[in-house]
Amino acid sequence: MTPQLVALQLFTGLALGAVYVLLAVGLSLIFGMLTVVNFAHGAFFMVGAYAGYALYQVVPNFWLCLVLVPLVVAAFGMAVERTLIRPLYGRGIDYPLLLTFGLAYVMVEAVRIAFGKQGLPVDTPELLQGSADILVGEFPLYRLFVIGVTVLVLAGLWLFIEKTSFGLIVRAGARDPQIVRILGIDVARVWLIVFGLGTGVAGLAGFLAAPMQGISPEMGGSVLTVAFVVTVVGGMGSLVGAIVAGILVGVVESLAVLFVPEAAKVSMFVIMALVLLVRPQGLFGRAGLMN
Repeated sequence: MTPQLVALQLFTGLALGAVYVLLAVGLSLIFGMLTVVNFAHGAFFMVGAYAGYALYQVVPNFWLCLVLVPLVVAAFGMAVERTLIRPLYGRGIDYPLLLTFGLAYVMVEAVRIAFGKQGLPVDTPELLQGSADILVGEFPLYRLFVIGVTVLVLAGLWLFIEKTSFGLIVRAGARDPQIVRILGIDVARVWLIVFGLGTGVAGLAGFLAAPMQGISPEMGGSVLTVAFVVTVVGGMGSLVGAIVAGILVGVVESLAVLFVPEAAKVSMFVIMALVLLVRPQGLFGRAGLMN
C-alpha cells in the first residue's frame, strides 16, 4: 500500500462522486422546488445512457451526443411532469411518489423491449482514451473528463440559480410557492422547467457513466439508492449538500474498496447513519425548511 496508490484511488472516488453529484443535484432540484420525491430519477439516468447509445448509432459524434442527450431527457422529463405529475400536485407527497415509482418500472420495461434485456458495452471516445499523468501516477483520461464536465455543469447551475431572474424565482418558489403566485408568476411553468432541468442532469449523468460501467435496463436501480443516500446526507433540497455529500460518498466508497473491500457497498449507509445521528436534517439541510 503506497501513498501513490491511495492518491489514485482518491481520484477514482472523485470521478465516482462526480456522477453521484449530478444525480443528487437533479433530485434535490426537483424535491427542493416541487416537493416531489422522484422515484423515477434512476430511470431517467438509465434513459440518458440509452439515449446516448441510440443517438450515437445515428450520429456517431460523442460531443454532439453530449449536448443532445440532456436536452432529449429534459424534454421527456417535462412531458412526464406536464401530463402525469402535475395533476397530482396538492394531493399530498404520496401520490407523486407512487406514480414515479410505477413510472420507473414502465420505463425499464420499455427499454427492455426496445434494446433487449442484456447489457451493452459502451466504448470510450477515441479522443478520451488512454491516461494522463496527474503527478501521483497515470489516471484514466475519461474519468478526468467526467470530473471536469461535472465542475462545468455545477458552475453553470450556480450561475443560473444565483445570477438570473429565473433562478431568483426558483429560490423563492422553493421557500414559499404561495408568495410567488401572489406576485403573478406562472409557478406551473417554473415547476415544468425545474423538473426538466433535474431530469436532464440525471440523463447527462447516465450518458457520462455509460463508458465506465456499460449500460443495462436495471442500471438505474442501484444509482437511485445512491442518489437518495447522497440527498439525505447532504440535506433534502440542498444543492450545496448534494455536491458535498456526493463527493464524500464517492471518495469513501472508493477508499473502502482499497482498504476494506467487503464493506465498500455498505460504506454509504454507514455515512448516512452517522450523519443522521448527529444532524437529522443532513449536513446542509434545515429542519422544517427547504433550502
